[in-house]
Amino acid sequence: MIRAAAAMMLILALWAPASLARAGVYTDDLAKCLVRSASDSDQEALVIWVFAAMGSHPSVQAYSSMTEVQRDAATKTAAQLMQRLVTVDCRTASIDALKYEGPSTLEAAFKVLGEVAMRGLMGNPKVAAGMARLGDHVDSASIEALFKDAGIDLGAGKAK
Repeated sequence: MIRAAAAMMLILALWAPASLARAGVYTDDLAKCLVRSASDSDQEALVIWVFAAMGSHPSVQAYSSMTEVQRDAATKTAAQLMQRLVTVDCRTASIDALKYEGPSTLEAAFKVLGEVAMRGLMGNPKVAAGMARLGDHVDSASIEALFKDAGIDLGAGKAK
């Protein structure tokens, strides 16, 4: 139990957004529209594109069998998807966000869509089981001591 809790906390810390800046109302509306308009297969296409891009990094390239042709196809699919979402499905929300809050709204709104898509990926039982295996290799006593020193009882999940 403690291993699983420690592993999940570490995973959440690694995947947490670096900053939690507050978006404006128009950015929020655009993000909601993107999430509402992107189908499950659209979200999968975004995750595949992110995977393809990350798989290009020299540190992980050896672990991915994706070819350049497949990477290009994933990039093309993601580009067409993003274009469709902002110019067709969420056109009005995109115009309002750009007009009143500037170009950074697109990045912020797509970040929300990306987070939703990643949650879908992480929610898959096989992915969750693979991530939970991290706990098999964590020294639970040292993690438990860390939480104890911080005044957190892992059994209760509350600070003292």
